[in-house]
Amino acid sequence: MAKGTSKRVATVSRKTAETDISITLGVDGTGVSKISTGVAFFDHMLTLLAKHGLFDLTVKAKGDVEVDYHHTVEDVGLVLGQVFKKALGEKVGIKRYGFFILPMDESLARVVVDIGGRPHLEYRVDAKSAFVRDFNLVLVKEFCRAFSNALGANLHVELIYGEEPHHIAEAVFKGLGRALDAATQIEPRAAHLLPSTKGSL
Repeated sequence: MAKGTSKRVATVSRKTAETDISITLGVDGTGVSKISTGVAFFDHMLTLLAKHGLFDLTVKAKGDVEVDYHHTVEDVGLVLGQVFKKALGEKVGIKRYGFFILPMDESLARVVVDIGGRPHLEYRVDAKSAFVRDFNLVLVKEFCRAFSNALGANLHVELIYGEEPHHIAEAVFKGLGRALDAATQIEPRAAHLLPSTKGSL
């Protein structure tokens, strides 16, 4: 069962006093997305993730953005991790590991993921400028942490080098999409096997 032929689709909704989020994900898609979070730059980044991961993604989020973007960005990461986990189900046949090294002009980012049920984030991004307009790049780390925790993924994000903050964030989100694409693909030689010697993920 190759990517593009299965029906790994899920929807997850979550409502709190701070955010109201609904995400629908098609793992085996073509990169079609409809994103609305109230944070324009974040919408752009999620669109890139979907496009480069070939995920069909709909995100509807309302949050207290008049206070800060933090709650919205973090909670979208959490719900996105949950919807990936739900769509992948028992994870039978997935390749499990994925990585990508992605250039964006002067920036180069490396993203590595293991969808193995062990949540951990290593985030090594040191940007000279912390903002793209009013979007603080620190929020990218918070998004990645929430995502990896909710999915149960070991996620490593590293900026090898780079200067322009928009390019840095774009390299990270595109790289994450590509790495997730690789990790979620079905391995044809082991399509009915779980990719673990432990017998569970």
